[in-house]
Amino acid sequence: MDSIEDKIRRIQAGEAYLFSDVIRLYQQRIYLYCFRLLSSEEEAKDAVQDVLIKAYQNIGQFKPQANFSSWLYKIAYHHCLNQLRRQKFQLQLRKLLRQEVAVNSAEQIVADRLFSEPVAAALEKLNVEDRNLLFLRIYEDKSFAEIGEILGVSTVTVRKRYERTRSKLKKVIERREKQLWARVN
Repeated sequence: MDSIEDKIRRIQAGEAYLFSDVIRLYQQRIYLYCFRLLSSEEEAKDAVQDVLIKAYQNIGQFKPQANFSSWLYKIAYHHCLNQLRRQKFQLQLRKLLRQEVAVNSAEQIVADRLFSEPVAAALEKLNVEDRNLLFLRIYEDKSFAEIGEILGVSTVTVRKRYERTRSKLKKVIERREKQLWARVN
């Protein structure tokens, strides 16, 4: 059985049909990653398709010295980040037009169930980059080196950001717990 690196070399050499193996191997992982970032089942499904198409179209730019998985997650990260920016812009536009609807979507309800309420609330307080870092490290089980490849920063930088993000998350959760205790007492 060929390794993923061998398949990628063969795809780059013209055996495009092998990309279906790449899709089978990574489609579910990329979906879960996109879902965690976008908090929407439909948007995550669309994102996976877009990411895999971008990967196929740019497979010639992949350099074998890099990890293919990291390269693919980097594409997914940037795609989702752009999607979140578009959503933020659309949200601001709706607020300006006063067409804001304050109802949780089904996707938001599912996302809330994925995390405990205090953790979900704490994650919402973090910026997209910090949430992404936690998702890559905890849920995707990526090494600091792989995360560095995905984000385009050094391993040392990733470790520092990760520790700062964990500290921020801990403080937010502790603050939330104190508020809940204050209400109960």
